Amino acid sequence: MMSCLQIGALRFGFGFLLLLALAAAHAGQGMLSAKPEPLAAGYQANTPAVQLPIEIGPKARYQDPNPITLAELGDQARRGDFAATAGALAIVYPDIGEPYRSIFARIIEGIEDGAKSAVRHYPIGPNVESAELGAQLKRNGAKVVIALGRQGLKAVSGLDRDIPVVVGGVLAVPENETRNLTGVSLTPDPALLFSRLKSLLPGVKRVIVIYNPQNNEWLIKFAREAAKAQGLELVAHEARDLASAARLYESAFAYSEARRDAIWLPQDATTVDETIILPLVLKESWNRNVPVFSSSFLHVKKGALFALYPNNLELGRTLAGSALAAMAGDSRRRGVQPLREVQTAVNLRTASHIGLSIGYQEQRNFDFIFPEP
Repeated sequence: MMSCLQIGALRFGFGFLLLLALAAAHAGQGMLSAKPEPLAAGYQANTPAVQLPIEIGPKARYQDPNPITLAELGDQARRGDFAATAGALAIVYPDIGEPYRSIFARIIEGIEDGAKSAVRHYPIGPNVESAELGAQLKRNGAKVVIALGRQGLKAVSGLDRDIPVVVGGVLAVPENETRNLTGVSLTPDPALLFSRLKSLLPGVKRVIVIYNPQNNEWLIKFAREAAKAQGLELVAHEARDLASAARLYESAFAYSEARRDAIWLPQDATTVDETIILPLVLKESWNRNVPVFSSSFLHVKKGALFALYPNNLELGRTLAGSALAAMAGDSRRRGVQPLREVQTAVNLRTASHIGLSIGYQEQRNFDFIFPEP
């Protein structure tokens, strides 16, 4: 007769063989006809979409190690170091529907609050002419542009180099495009993710992540430094397609140890496919008591232990500070940085399942809690 261990191994192997088959079908056909198997009891599969909260609970703001404060920039303005005239700060953003419209509106609210001066808006459609937009910005006296979203960034890509660009509301920017840009990604800083992980599960020693280098090589560079600072071992595996990601998750769960290892789900359409990979990864996490944490709010409702997600109002204020700094000639902040203006969501059912008790007082440190009361 087979031992319990052998039976468990066979079940695990079967689940990931099914995943590989589905991945192959997905790659060959471009869409999936078969439904993924249901998730384990204790969390819901195929839950309705949750609209991302714009801001919930107390503010979560983190300090730049070498900040230039808005007060300092205000003093520079009063001394005449730069002209904060009407229209000098321009915001270029996509004119799109919900839920993204509300998200961009909240970021813009933060920009206006942080700028403390008149800001000119430029909502754009998908077919905007960069040359025409550039001419309009110059006519209106724009000194610096904040470009929101991939569409906003594309629209300002042809602007003259003498107009600084601050980018926000995008997950990533290719490295060859960041040399003349300043900005903040929507991807949470791994340092904050790992810090939260250690505060919840001090015994975790190793973080496993599977990523597509085409999307997230820049982020893994930050993650390696952050893991070292937290005393964590980062095991990062590259996967350039769905089938490779499936095999790597199979291997990761095979050697992972509950309470010692944790799996990080970055924002990556290849390795964290929402239809195929995510349900089975969360199922194995539940069955093996291996915690999964994420860079996506929606994954917490589906069973991830916790996630960090944007505080859009604070992000807007940070973008305003970067824009004012660029207007003042400060070039210290070149490049696009991971997001540090974050909020936190936690799944108490998942926490209880892996033996983690989060008391009422500690729950107040989170901005969103599942299951909802």
